[in-house]
Amino acid sequence: MSEMHRQKQAQTEPVAPVTLTPVAVEQTKLALQRRGLDGGVLRVGVTGGGCSGFQYSLSVEPQSKPGDVVVEQDGVRIAVDAEALPYLKGTLIDYVQGLHSAGFKFVNPNAARTCGCGSSFSVEATQDNH
Repeated sequence: MSEMHRQKQAQTEPVAPVTLTPVAVEQTKLALQRRGLDGGVLRVGVTGGGCSGFQYSLSVEPQSKPGDVVVEQDGVRIAVDAEALPYLKGTLIDYVQGLHSAGFKFVNPNAARTCGCGSSFSVEATQDNH
């Protein structure tokens, strides 16, 4: 594939709402299996609240809901509520393990600032009025 063809393809392909790292994919598969939800979805969302104005939500569920944007990555179906999409578009979700804790970490290019806990964020004033 030529470089020019790759650039054109990259321009026409939509940005995935969220992307998982390989470790996050494996941890999601384990969570779905533990809950007996093979074929289920990882639901990623945003709610009001938290230290910075918005808070991430993450859950495993049996199926997507009407109005969700659903993408599949490496065998994991990811469901994002359409209302949360402007806040999450392009977000990378990783799974990190530290000395005292382990969990999912969000790397959100839309976040103007984040809280020290890493679970809440704020956006520029023009963006939160989608």
